[in-house]
Amino acid sequence: MQRSPLMCAAALCCLMVQAAQAQSSSVTFYGDIDQYFNYMSSSSGAKIKSLQDGALLRSRIGFRGTEVVDGGLSVKFNLESGLSSDSGSSADSSRFFDRQAWVSLVSPTYGELKLGRQNTAVFTRGGNVDFTARTLGSIVNNFGVPARYDNDVSWASPVWSGWQAELHFAPGETSSGTTSQAVYQIALDYSNGPFKANYASVRGKPPKDAAVSKTISYDNVNANYDYGSGKVYAAFVRSNNITSSSAGNTAGSLLGGTGTLVTGAASTEADAKRFYNVWQLSADYRVSSQLRVGGLWGQIVDTSNSGRGAKGGALGAFYDFSKRTTVYALTETMSNDSNAGFRPFGSAALSPNFTGSDVNGQKISGAQVGIVHKF
Repeated sequence: MQRSPLMCAAALCCLMVQAAQAQSSSVTFYGDIDQYFNYMSSSSGAKIKSLQDGALLRSRIGFRGTEVVDGGLSVKFNLESGLSSDSGSSADSSRFFDRQAWVSLVSPTYGELKLGRQNTAVFTRGGNVDFTARTLGSIVNNFGVPARYDNDVSWASPVWSGWQAELHFAPGETSSGTTSQAVYQIALDYSNGPFKANYASVRGKPPKDAAVSKTISYDNVNANYDYGSGKVYAAFVRSNNITSSSAGNTAGSLLGGTGTLVTGAASTEADAKRFYNVWQLSADYRVSSQLRVGGLWGQIVDTSNSGRGAKGGALGAFYDFSKRTTVYALTETMSNDSNAGFRPFGSAALSPNFTGSDVNGQKISGAQVGIVHKF
């Protein structure tokens, strides 16, 4: 019987996990599959009906492990690959472990030093932003979030009286020097009983002699309070990380997922100098131990007054069949200003999605029903 390369790779990975477990190492093979039916309509009259991947969690497989070494230190690693489970293809055809690929050294006294491709400090704090955990239906998510960077060096402090700090530096690694086109991050978290708050910031430095010399920034402040039967959330974002693309007037990002800055285009200089303020309020309520409902409302304010903002909201319900399986239903709406073209996004980008005249200046509405299973 013929075996595909993917089957062979999966079998080899399973054998590696079994061998590690036999040697008393802590190695885990994990993943999730998130599939949903999507219906969206535009005020232009266009409609989309599709099966999509990743409303709440991008489908993925991964390996993570921990080894305790001398002096109370431990070594950790994480290799994670995104999937488009509706088609079975890799999320990124240019690399297999597109989501994470890092190793770290952890000290109870000095914190964690991590090296490799990592999620951003903003991305990892998505669960604090709103009832969707900053996924499908979230106005903050529709604006866009810098997700992860290559060649990233980070340090996370221990927790000191409820406070924790995190620093990142991803060098450009070009012939112009390591600080050319570098990405810097900082985060600060505070937790006190039912109250949590954090600040996370990303700064992307343009390449040397770039046509656009403006540093691209993304700052997020959010807080949530657990009132017992649910949580209330508040979030604020300030950023100039938006530009036009072939998909819409505000459907691109200046600071890419691997630290790349869009430079040289005639419209980029103006976009790099245009800042947006994003406000969002959200709350959820646990009807029972298995059922949770929630809602949010947010606004993207174009501080240049050039008509490139948007506003909208969402409602959702989540029912946990078990610790591993959740079914969900969402509905959302977002109205673009005359020159804006923001589009709905989930944990994974929607494909197909509205483009051009079907999104620019239009009102987008949608409804989704899906299931996510973790393993």
